[in-house]
Amino acid sequence: MNQASPSPAQPTQGEIVAASALELSQWIRLRKVSCREVMSAFLDHIERVNTPANAIVSLRERATLLAEAGERDAQLARGEYLGWLHGIPQAPKDLTATAGIPSTQCSPIFRDEVPKADALVAARMRAQGAIFIGKTNSPEFGLGSHTYNQVFGTTLNAYDPTRSAGGSSGGTAVALALRMLPVADGSDMMGSLRNPAGWNNIFGFRPSQGRVPSVPAVDAFYNQLGCAGPMGRSVPDVAMLLSTQAGYDARAPLSISEDPAQFTAPLAREFSSAKIGWLGNYGGYLPMQDGVLALCETALKDFEAIGCKVEATRPDYAMEKLWDCWITLRHFSVAGTLGALYRDPAKRALLKPEAQWEVEGGLKLSGEDVWNATVARTQWYTALLALFERYDYLVLPSAQIFPFDAKEHWPKAIAGRTMDTYHRWMEVVIGGTLAGLPVMCVPAGFNAQGLPMGLQVIGKPHADFSVLQLAHAYDQATQWVARRLPAVLAA
Repeated sequence: MNQASPSPAQPTQGEIVAASALELSQWIRLRKVSCREVMSAFLDHIERVNTPANAIVSLRERATLLAEAGERDAQLARGEYLGWLHGIPQAPKDLTATAGIPSTQCSPIFRDEVPKADALVAARMRAQGAIFIGKTNSPEFGLGSHTYNQVFGTTLNAYDPTRSAGGSSGGTAVALALRMLPVADGSDMMGSLRNPAGWNNIFGFRPSQGRVPSVPAVDAFYNQLGCAGPMGRSVPDVAMLLSTQAGYDARAPLSISEDPAQFTAPLAREFSSAKIGWLGNYGGYLPMQDGVLALCETALKDFEAIGCKVEATRPDYAMEKLWDCWITLRHFSVAGTLGALYRDPAKRALLKPEAQWEVEGGLKLSGEDVWNATVARTQWYTALLALFERYDYLVLPSAQIFPFDAKEHWPKAIAGRTMDTYHRWMEVVIGGTLAGLPVMCVPAGFNAQGLPMGLQVIGKPHADFSVLQLAHAYDQATQWVARRLPAVLAA
């Protein structure tokens, strides 16, 4: 297990909610704090800060949760320690099925849905002793990088409650930033672990495709765009949760069989010979809001400070072709998952316009369209492999704009360029997704208005641990999470 720092003799409520997940785990294991005390501290804190943030939804009854925490204490008294999440409050993303807890996918169609079984990622957390207190908010079906829906409403940015939290793991990111959870799960298709992390000054890790198995899944072979992953306020916490989430499962035949215990190893290493390729805005291809590139380029100096050599580079690939590939495969995926709902007129009326547009696009595709997109995806992967012959990591911004007005559904223009779809403004994230490579979002700092931004760090195929190591070294040099608290916490 990654080592936590020494703990005080008797942690206060404030220290409990501010602690890292590993630190909290150690306190519970050594019985310096009870699981009931931990649960009470988090529930009190959630009551104080979850309004108006609206990050945690479907919160369970306090008495029930305290009783479950009491049972965790009784288990410890009997010498039964379930694992590093023993007694730690967790709130899986609402898109993740959780037994006995509403899992609505943030859609009015499934408002009353209560699964009988956990999804694998939730089951693995529960097996390690986590107590599920509720869920975290998401956009409807996870579509769009702005967390709002008709069931729970809008989640607001931790650093500016007039702004978007990002998405689709927006509720997760805000819950972490505001210390309502110590570590948490999320998922990512189009930057859903990365954009909200960057916009809330935390860490979000999209692991290699197949690292965290997607179970259950109606399609285990073709739909390889989204995946689950960890988020946290420290890289050791992220790595430790990944060690719980990861690991081969026969129900996911393309899942990676490497031992997930590798992510519990010490993260410290030296980077004097590391080479970073700065992708920026792909040579002017992507429009960026004023200040995004400048802030990110300033953050590159912190990589240089830990010994990395950074230089600008570009992939040998037509980026517009990559967008066409993305649109085709996303249409294909969404039409497959939501097509049956769309064909029912009553349920179609409950789908947001962007979801209907995705399905309609998918229904127009031919088999040849999908084939050509998979070929283009393969060519993109090959282009990145060529860059990795010269570089150890590739870096670019986590978003093309700073957090926008939460009342807007999506930005209509960036730097004078019209956005032709509801997600075009997040084009910067599709490269990591389509390549299936490990990508960590690390904090890049704040603009003059106090709005956060992140950087995506992309690693070589299956080099998840190496990406975590670089992110950890960068965090040790910058300490953004500790340096810049949300106003509600700093008050």
